[in-house]
Amino acid sequence: MKTFTWKPISETTGSTQFRVLKAPFGDGYAQTAADGINNKSESWPLSFIAKSNVIIEIKAFLDSLKGAQSFQWTPPLSKSILVQAGDYQITPNGGDVWTLTVTFEQSFQP
Repeated sequence: MKTFTWKPISETTGSTQFRVLKAPFGDGYAQTAADGINNKSESWPLSFIAKSNVIIEIKAFLDSLKGAQSFQWTPPLSKSILVQAGDYQITPNGGDVWTLTVTFEQSFQP
């Protein structure tokens, strides 16, 4: 399995979602339960600002996975997780500096 090793800019804000089943009752009481064994998932919108040669490497890595294959990545303050990356955007910043933005979505495998 491939591993993503490039470092994003430091202003990275991830989010965690929990899937929960909820059965509300008429008296205000609700019964809740985790939805599946992997009910917690993370999403990380990332930006990389670098010279064209680094952005080309990141782009080639993402293109090789075709938006469908998972890869290893280590988010801040966490251990390595499996993620997938779909669409990305590349923006010129002037000179030979570029910004690539992409969102990593946690994925799970049996």
